[in-house]
Amino acid sequence: MEKEREMEKHYAFFQNTACEYFPCHKGIPEEDFNCLFCYCPLYALGEACGGGFVYRENGVKSCISCGFPHHRENYRKVLQRLPALQEMAKRKTDGDI
Repeated sequence: MEKEREMEKHYAFFQNTACEYFPCHKGIPEEDFNCLFCYCPLYALGEACGGGFVYRENGVKSCISCGFPHHRENYRKVLQRLPALQEMAKRKTDGDI
């Protein structure tokens, strides 16, 4: 029941159908394609992001086959991963700066 209510919240879903790349990932029903996380906030987590990424031969992480942040129902799952980013961004106090 809570999941259905959250999916109705406007802050949890945004769609830009005028974007020249919309939809930028295949396999997601257009009506459920969430553009809110256009640039995935989990990208910086590298291998710990939880998405379907691959590393190219040149070492660059490619998320072209990952639709995780774009599924309407994954809004809460993306938010649950944000503390890991916060932990990465914490300023070290032990002189490692």
